[in-house]
Amino acid sequence: MEHRVPVTARLSKRFYEVLGEDVANELVDWFKAVDLTYRNDLRELNELNFARFDARLEQRLAELRAELRQELAELRSELRTEIAGLRLEFRTELQQVRTELLRWMFGFWVTTLIGITGLVIVLRGG
Repeated sequence: MEHRVPVTARLSKRFYEVLGEDVANELVDWFKAVDLTYRNDLRELNELNFARFDARLEQRLAELRAELRQELAELRSELRTEIAGLRLEFRTELQQVRTELLRWMFGFWVTTLIGITGLVIVLRGG
């Protein structure tokens, strides 16, 4: 959206008297043309600078995305390694619990069988 602000260049009455109406109007028109040229040049320069900025921004965003992808890949790898370690630790702990439980069960049944056997011997009169 382009906003145009008209330049109202007007010379003093003395200029018109000394230079004449035609020359003074020509001078005013020249000022307007110079102003328009500068405005166009400034607009083009701004557009060029914005295009450069936009290109740099896109480049930097692409670099940041690549860095982020790399970091996420590294984090995934570390997480997989950590999970594998935790699984191994869990299996080891579970195996130890099983072993301890079997020992307790064996101890319970052996003492129970010894007690029952002793009771049977006592009841048989032996």
